[in-house]
Amino acid sequence: MTEATVISEVSTDTGLSREVLLNLGPQHPSTHGVLRLLLQMDGEIVERIEPHIGLLHRGTEKLFESFTYTQIFPLTDRLDYLCPPANNLGYALAVEGLLGIKAPERAQYIRVMMAELSRISGHLLITGALPMDVGAMTSLLYTMRDREMVMDLMEMITGVRMHTSFCRVGGVREDLPEGAEARILEFCDIFTARISDYETLLENNRIFLARVENIGNITGEDAIALGLSGPNLRASGVDWDIRRDEPYEIYGQVEFDVITRKDGDCYDRWKCRVDEMRESLKIIRQCIGQMPKGDILIDDPKIAFPVDKDLLAHSMETHIHHFKLSADGIQVPAGEFYAATEAPKGELGYYLISDGGEKPFRLKVRAPSFVNLQALCERTTNIKYLADVIAMLGSLDPVMGEVDK
Repeated sequence: MTEATVISEVSTDTGLSREVLLNLGPQHPSTHGVLRLLLQMDGEIVERIEPHIGLLHRGTEKLFESFTYTQIFPLTDRLDYLCPPANNLGYALAVEGLLGIKAPERAQYIRVMMAELSRISGHLLITGALPMDVGAMTSLLYTMRDREMVMDLMEMITGVRMHTSFCRVGGVREDLPEGAEARILEFCDIFTARISDYETLLENNRIFLARVENIGNITGEDAIALGLSGPNLRASGVDWDIRRDEPYEIYGQVEFDVITRKDGDCYDRWKCRVDEMRESLKIIRQCIGQMPKGDILIDDPKIAFPVDKDLLAHSMETHIHHFKLSADGIQVPAGEFYAATEAPKGELGYYLISDGGEKPFRLKVRAPSFVNLQALCERTTNIKYLADVIAMLGSLDPVMGEVDK
């Protein structure tokens, strides 16, 4: 709900207020979650924007310290709750970094494929939601229709649609079910044409263009100074993508283009994401084509449960390791490690400190939405009217699960 509060005295000459503080949100549809914006207004002119966060009361980073390394995966699902497999991947890499292990190659392909499906899932929301925020409702119906196909694939592979908890330390929870590759490729063929439909629908829409072009421009220098990452950074012309520049898993073995734009306005941030979905399809196709057969979990009974469940019935040693792993969790050596991945919203980093026990001593999350939200403040240019704030916020694509850590 939106409410306004007059904070200055009413002019006795004109009867008009001169300065207003406007609370936009929380729970307002255009604030994309539980976000409250405190706007200092002079009529329709926005003079200052102050985001107020913390309304989810999450405390996720503190919760991490109370769970074993395996039990933490469901918590990472709830950071950017549109893209759980991408969140799982960054956390798994941080733990594996301290353990000094790598997942089997097949597991790495599956992880990357799931991360790119997550990117499409996340980008589809903003592709439809930003136009809806500025008055074009139809696009959201189309993108939600197509996002359903991604959710169906998630359900087929992981068993659930949203909070997948699919990664494990040393691999992934399950191998791909029979027929999964064919269904994923079918989705890629269908969705390729659908992306062009979005562009045809919105790039010829004069109202949409008038609301997002040359609005909320961020220069490349300002984007770097603000710590922006992901498509919000690349839309300002900064050619940086962790997948290409600091490759992890099998990203160094697949070809894709890093999408950049030059103006850094709301339109460029939207367009960047639309084009990135095409690159994700390119990566997914390569993963399907190159994925070898083999293990999906590391063969170490002190880190991962046995993939062959029959061993539990016939091997006492396996049974003991299974019990110890279930009861005590993974013992991670003392040390520090930072793992960063290119999540849909930008750089998602996990800084992990272990004291040698079965639970993290500290786990700090570098969440892209938390950092990107800074762009709403006074350094951002070309936000003049209240309506521009809505477009700007929608183009930054924040998810409050990442903000309220």
